[in-house]
Amino acid sequence: MRFVPIKNVHQQDLQALHRVRERLIGARTALINEMRGLLAEYGIVLPKGRQAFRQAVMAKLEAEQEKLTPMSQALFHRLFEEFVKVEAEVTYYEEQLGSMADTHPECQRLLTIPGMGPITATALIAALSDVSGFQHGRQFSAWLGLVPKQHSTGGHTRLLGISKRGDRYLRKLLIHGARATLRWVGTKVDSRSRWIRGLLERRGWNRTAVAVANKNARIVWALLSRGGVYRESLS
Repeated sequence: MRFVPIKNVHQQDLQALHRVRERLIGARTALINEMRGLLAEYGIVLPKGRQAFRQAVMAKLEAEQEKLTPMSQALFHRLFEEFVKVEAEVTYYEEQLGSMADTHPECQRLLTIPGMGPITATALIAALSDVSGFQHGRQFSAWLGLVPKQHSTGGHTRLLGISKRGDRYLRKLLIHGARATLRWVGTKVDSRSRWIRGLLERRGWNRTAVAVANKNARIVWALLSRGGVYRESLS
């Protein structure tokens, strides 16, 4: 049985920042979807994606204002102002997390891992007070739900999908970071990149992203338990 480790005040501060940021991101996504849905009722279609939405919404409102009444124009302008305010709040908390990552020695070690940014590094430090409770990296990866779930019987081993146990937020951040590394893996020649390219050919994008997240979790355990930084191998 694994008990919840006691967090210190610094970890509580980090976790509080992450929780507020995650709530604001959900509110921002809900606001974008609400504006897109309401505008579609007036025959104004906006592109998907936050950046595309931000760039297109005001131009669309100006170009197709004949489709809107004065009341609806005022409504959508106020909704956009609310969206800008929420984005500013998200940016503030991300800057706070980035500043804390810059001054935290363990976060600095984690940032040497490909696909590991300040958000993921601080989230891991906030969740982990001591990695000595895990005997090896696979236990830590299993704690995050990134290892295959066993469906074995009668001596036949069947591994079907990851277990998805543990902290969903940490698992999401690690997988998003892994996806980011896949975009430029074709430009690198180190052994890790060659391994990723082989996985992409055999298993596809999503399974490779989860495998890279699994490997990154094991590297995180190694760095936090043994010290040092991540170094790429060319052999």
